[in-house]
Amino acid sequence: MGRVEGKVAFITGAARGQGRAHAVRLAEEGANIIAVDICGDVDTVPYPGANTDDMEATVKEVEALGRRILARRADVRDLGALEEVVGEGIEEFGGIDIVCANAGIASFGPALELDEATWQDVIDINLTGTWKTVKAAVPHMIETGRGGSVVLTSSVAGLIGFPNLAHYTAAKHGVTGLMRVLAIELAQYGIRVNSVHPATVDTPMVANPASYKLFLGGVEGATREQAAVGMAAMNALNIPWVDAVDVSNAVLYLASDEARYVTGTTTVIDAGAIAPFKIRHG
Repeated sequence: MGRVEGKVAFITGAARGQGRAHAVRLAEEGANIIAVDICGDVDTVPYPGANTDDMEATVKEVEALGRRILARRADVRDLGALEEVVGEGIEEFGGIDIVCANAGIASFGPALELDEATWQDVIDINLTGTWKTVKAAVPHMIETGRGGSVVLTSSVAGLIGFPNLAHYTAAKHGVTGLMRVLAIELAQYGIRVNSVHPATVDTPMVANPASYKLFLGGVEGATREQAAVGMAAMNALNIPWVDAVDVSNAVLYLASDEARYVTGTTTVIDAGAIAPFKIRHG
């Protein structure tokens, strides 16, 4: 028996990165998956979005584990589209037990230099999209009366401030606050709500030239190897980034019965990035 055997997980941003890792890790432990992703670019984001080939790769990895997956293209800014996929998923699998509101984007710039579209896209996807994900799925969880687990993807930027990421930091702080309110409101239904807070994760959101430039203080043409040095300097552990599966392991724990009394918590996976005193490696 897997740790989430027979459960159904609804995951946004599932075509690649952390979302795919969550789908695969939960499937490894027995869950069937409802997966959504925009499968397209966002104009204000300085790196390419996922595509339909990425989503197909997620489907193949889940199916290779002997689990079922319903994968659809949907934008978390579109509540109607999310509700449609949720309805289709419930018809297919009989319910939803786990919600992973994972979809998110990043862009970079000083707070006073961000244009309105750049600010709004991050708020709309990272914060409002998280709320819409919950709004689309959780009423069905309440209706079935079997409880469940909701995991919101925040960030270390949902706990502390980062320069050149005002919009992202504001959105992720909002996700943290949303989690705390939902944990209180949904407890009466046996639905637990928690957030995960990764530092830099080795996914396309971090592994791109714009991100490398940011973490090296504006160096043009920065390479992955150069950026790794700068990112490692931010962490207590001497690593530049965590792997997506490290976050997925935390999601799995929060989704499983091992965390049956865990709600309203902020789970940090950050290699010590926000530790008050950093270990110095000579």
